[in-house]
Amino acid sequence: MLGVACLFTFLATFQPALITPALAQQPGVDDEEVPTSELVHEIIDDAQNNDGLKSRYQRLVSNPISPPDTRSPRATLESFLVIMQSATKLWLGVRDEFFANDNFFMTPEEKKELVLVQSLLEKAAQTLDLSDVPAASRQRFSIETVLQLQEIFDRIYLPPLDDIPGLPAGSSASAQERNITLPDRWIIPGTSLTIERQQDGPYSGQYLFTAATVNKIPDDYDELQSLPIIADKGEDLYEYYIYTPGNLVAPQWYDYVLNGPDWLQNTFGGQAVWQWLALTVSVIILITVIALYGRWNSRRAVPLDPAARQTRRLLPPILIILMANLFHYLCEEQINITGDLLLILTTMVSAIIWMTAAWLTYQVLQTIYMWTIRNPTVNNASLDASLVRTGFRVVSFLVAVIVLGYGATRIGIPIYGVVAGLGVGGLAIALAAQPTLENFISGLILYADRIVRVGDFFQFSDTAGTVEEIGIRSTRIRALDRTLIIVSNADLVKYKITNYSQRDVFLFRHKVALRYETDTDTLQNVRDAIREILEAHESVLETPLRVRLVEYADSSILLDVYANVSATDINVFLEIQEELLMSIRDAVHENGSSFAFPSSTIYLARDDLPELKTVEYVDDGNAQEKSGDTPEAKADPDDLA
Repeated sequence: MLGVACLFTFLATFQPALITPALAQQPGVDDEEVPTSELVHEIIDDAQNNDGLKSRYQRLVSNPISPPDTRSPRATLESFLVIMQSATKLWLGVRDEFFANDNFFMTPEEKKELVLVQSLLEKAAQTLDLSDVPAASRQRFSIETVLQLQEIFDRIYLPPLDDIPGLPAGSSASAQERNITLPDRWIIPGTSLTIERQQDGPYSGQYLFTAATVNKIPDDYDELQSLPIIADKGEDLYEYYIYTPGNLVAPQWYDYVLNGPDWLQNTFGGQAVWQWLALTVSVIILITVIALYGRWNSRRAVPLDPAARQTRRLLPPILIILMANLFHYLCEEQINITGDLLLILTTMVSAIIWMTAAWLTYQVLQTIYMWTIRNPTVNNASLDASLVRTGFRVVSFLVAVIVLGYGATRIGIPIYGVVAGLGVGGLAIALAAQPTLENFISGLILYADRIVRVGDFFQFSDTAGTVEEIGIRSTRIRALDRTLIIVSNADLVKYKITNYSQRDVFLFRHKVALRYETDTDTLQNVRDAIREILEAHESVLETPLRVRLVEYADSSILLDVYANVSATDINVFLEIQEELLMSIRDAVHENGSSFAFPSSTIYLARDDLPELKTVEYVDDGNAQEKSGDTPEAKADPDDLA
């Protein structure tokens, strides 16, 4: 609890003894300029005589959600210095206590104190304009930047408080009430560090260190790093932060690195040699694990169930996300990679995670679809199943694109600018994608107008078949000979379509051909019997229904049978039609008639024969002598030779 005790001692008393006295001013420095430590000392003295101001300072450094005062350049600078002073004291206290106890793991109290240190550093970063920093790496970058800025302040002289525009941090009055005119920007004398009023955005009206200043802080720190610390004569906490493992406080295993060869502590590219080695080993292990999984997965048996196969597709993206997060945790929290290298690694890992998250989102929605169609209440051959299939594909793709777009904003890609830029080339893209868009819209028309549905038997052009699937781009049709025909949706909607499956009734119309030998009474009996058959059948509609003698054809007497059969499926209709035709056949024979055959009559004559004989040819090709009392029937068959 040493760190907490130091912090609350600082908050409660604001004793100057907590701040190391400044060194003598360097030659060439303005007599009015003071080191950072004396400036903080002056801030504390001002607060000691003002209970309200003192209370607000206490709240500033003890309440994690209390924002810094950024109403003026002076308030912004004071807030930063006070917050960093408190964070530094607490941080060093926790570190010294941890190593003094020689514990391998931190106690819960020490972890809580480090959380407070973390929140104070993040609060100090709220005085910076970080709008140019990608959100994925903003937290770690902000901590490094405030530590560098603090080290810069420890190596330079600052102007007196009265020379800084604005009221003290935490002041209950406002600049307008005191008739104080604040400039739009203020530059710390002798530096390029600029505090500027924000004109727009979420921090409009607040004074923050400008984005240009934030970008230049690392370069300024590198230039001033060789100068002695004039504020507190302590260690360079930024160097401790970037060259030691762990989060803020190095773990006990760091002693093994310290006790190792001296070259492990050498620095290269902003990282220690041991950090480069640890990063290399982590990358090798990561690649090895992914390769081993790929090899193991390729040897597994493929499930026969489509839903099980789809469920298995969730594992690769989940594994990639877990491995990427583990790698990022090792780099940031354990190896403690910092600087530009961390920014590159964070951007790469974030890009991989968000692309994989989009992939995983698509696969999850497809898995939901696969398990949905397993529901017994959903007919896979129905329009609903086809709609669910297409709908899930479209929704899955759109959601994946949204996830990918959000991930792009997290790694610093201005997705809205990209979308706006696409408008310039949108015309070319639209023209190139016109067939695809046309097919997609045509597919929606097929669904909306219900022209055809999955399972329908229909005819278009010279092709007939059953619809198996209506997709985003094309429709799959199974022809009568079981040939699979794929037609683009745009072409299909242009055809004249005859959908037999959409009929609510089927026309039953046939011609019954009776022999000419059928007499009138028999003909009437046959007609009435057929009518009774139709009227008695439950599937035959009452109207229209007729059975009439319509024609004396060349070889037969024709009865026209006309009726409508109630059926929604062609197979059901064919079954009913077969039943009716069989009954009509029985009725013809039971009433003493028979079906006519195509026939013709040939008249043969000779000059020496006064009589003619007729021979009738029927459809089997055999000649039969015509019966009757006509003169032709009495001719001698031998005369035909």
